[in-house]
Amino acid sequence: MVSNLLIANRGEIACRIIRTARALGVRTVAVYSDADAGAPHVAMADQAVCIGPGPASQSYLDPARLLEAARLTGADAVHPGYGFLSENAAFAQSCIDAGLIFVGPPPSAVEAMGNKAQAKRLMIEAGVPCIPGYEGAEQGTAALEREGLAIGFPLMVKAAAGGGGRGMRLVDGPGELALSIDLARSEAASSFGSGELILERAIVRPRHVEIQVFADMHGTIVHLGERDCSVQRRHQKVLEEAPAPGIGAELRRAMGEAAVSAAAAIGYVGAGTVEFLLAEDGAFYFLEMNTRLQVEHPVTEQVTGLDLVALQIEVARGRPLGLTQDAVTLTGHAIEARLCAEDPNQDFRPASGLIERWRPVSREGVRIDAGIVEGQELSSFYDSMVAKVIGYGPTRAIALDRLRSALRDIVFVGPPSNAEFLIACCEKESFRQGRATTAFIAEEFGPQGFRSAPPTDSDWAVAAAALTFGEHRSQLDRAGSVPAPLIGWSSGRDLSRSMILTADGEEKTVIVRPIGPAHLAATVEGRTIDIRIGEEGMEIDGSRLPIGHACTGHRVAITDRGRVRRFERRLPSDGLTRAGPGAILAPMNGVVTQLAVNPGDQVAEGDKLMILEAMKMQHVISAPFSGLVEDIFVKFGDQLSADSLMIKLVKNEDEVQDAILQ
Repeated sequence: MVSNLLIANRGEIACRIIRTARALGVRTVAVYSDADAGAPHVAMADQAVCIGPGPASQSYLDPARLLEAARLTGADAVHPGYGFLSENAAFAQSCIDAGLIFVGPPPSAVEAMGNKAQAKRLMIEAGVPCIPGYEGAEQGTAALEREGLAIGFPLMVKAAAGGGGRGMRLVDGPGELALSIDLARSEAASSFGSGELILERAIVRPRHVEIQVFADMHGTIVHLGERDCSVQRRHQKVLEEAPAPGIGAELRRAMGEAAVSAAAAIGYVGAGTVEFLLAEDGAFYFLEMNTRLQVEHPVTEQVTGLDLVALQIEVARGRPLGLTQDAVTLTGHAIEARLCAEDPNQDFRPASGLIERWRPVSREGVRIDAGIVEGQELSSFYDSMVAKVIGYGPTRAIALDRLRSALRDIVFVGPPSNAEFLIACCEKESFRQGRATTAFIAEEFGPQGFRSAPPTDSDWAVAAAALTFGEHRSQLDRAGSVPAPLIGWSSGRDLSRSMILTADGEEKTVIVRPIGPAHLAATVEGRTIDIRIGEEGMEIDGSRLPIGHACTGHRVAITDRGRVRRFERRLPSDGLTRAGPGAILAPMNGVVTQLAVNPGDQVAEGDKLMILEAMKMQHVISAPFSGLVEDIFVKFGDQLSADSLMIKLVKNEDEVQDAILQ
């Protein structure tokens, strides 16, 4: 019946499902790990059950814990969301065996498409165009190297059992093949429980175009148009839109029919997405089928007027879809950006930590699907996406302008985010003209990748003012009998103060003079800037801007139109590094999954020292110079926080001597 729905997921998608279920009169059960106890989906649901510790393998990826939660709460249905166990056929079957309705396709369909090698063979039989490659049973590194050399380069190495960019590597030449196979296999095993790989010839500069399909239990299958998801980094989607720019009616029909054929070939039921690579010559090739709701489903909802989660629930109840292909129309345009906790300046390293300030926007033509709250601690155990920002309107140009404006005005202070990078993508002419391919990021940002602009004089001034304001507020809290207007006021001497701030390796002196409550003047390099601090932003030299800030001790983060700048007030004791030269520090929170060296080993610059796994991605830590491994401070399986001391290297004596002689 689907009257009490357990959501076997977390974060944004759990919140999304709860909203629709509530509108349909369906009760909801949230599950959460110890790391998610304060997450908003827990508070939103009618019931909530803790299912274990923070690591996903001990909570969200444990079918037994999820089924026990369903039993305890009297749930009659399970919605898997996306990620985790959403494409796990055994979990789907376990739900059915337990008497639960699985809000998704039949286990047989999940199994058919859950393995890329098997799926590709099925699609070839169904007449769906496929990319040449290798999807055989031999999985040894030597066999895969042999097949890869036969296919040629550039080459894609892919996890057979997964998706989302994990376990996927682009190989440009033979010298990279062995390491790429090892890394892809390790990521695949960690993320999907299987290290099986397939190989495919890489299509140069394709577009990634996918078709949303929907099927009911009565034989009806329709497609709901296409989405363009070409803007990707590390094969993970960054921007998605519907409809795809430049896709005419004939190509839409051909791709839609191929997608429907793919769904029919496996007896599909529910929401699914058939993904294609669209070559420059107009040919398209089957990539994979996601047997679940997609992250980017909101753009399809905006242009079709359909609630895909509601359709999922109705189909799971056994009701007819109530749609014919002719009745599906696309109106207007929608573009989605994935707001992630990651640092674009550090090769998009995933980030975790406290969300100090979160102020989403609310305005016409903007939809924000989020699963975070201010004061929440983002864990390194899960995916880095924190929210989806969707701009929509009657034309693509209007939708894009609304998206860019929303990204500029959202206030997210805490771990680094990709907001500034998303804005930069939206402003690139090739994207504005709808010409982006999967090579977009590499071509537009070059080999050095995205780099934030350095802090402006205004940034330095605002940082100093925010730190001073924070100190004043702290004083007011400690001296409750002092009226707020008197904080920062003096009948005698000037209360101006000088402070030294550091940011991005730069140092500046800023003079701050309190004028009144939340009103300060800051002088940096001879320029004085008038600053008024409010709850929803700041007024800079008379202009009101959506600037947010968060202070922690002597540190402050400033967010302004998608840019986040972090400053630290230098104290007299600053300047000494706790680890000294040669210290290899953790670049992010993560788990040690491999140690490639031992104390006493000699290493060359660029040699692999270890692998750190963060948010399901494998990050190789390489030697910054040639030298001796003096000591190792971590072991396999250690959970590290950012800046943890991992390894100490000592430069080779001959290199040091050469440097002295020079």
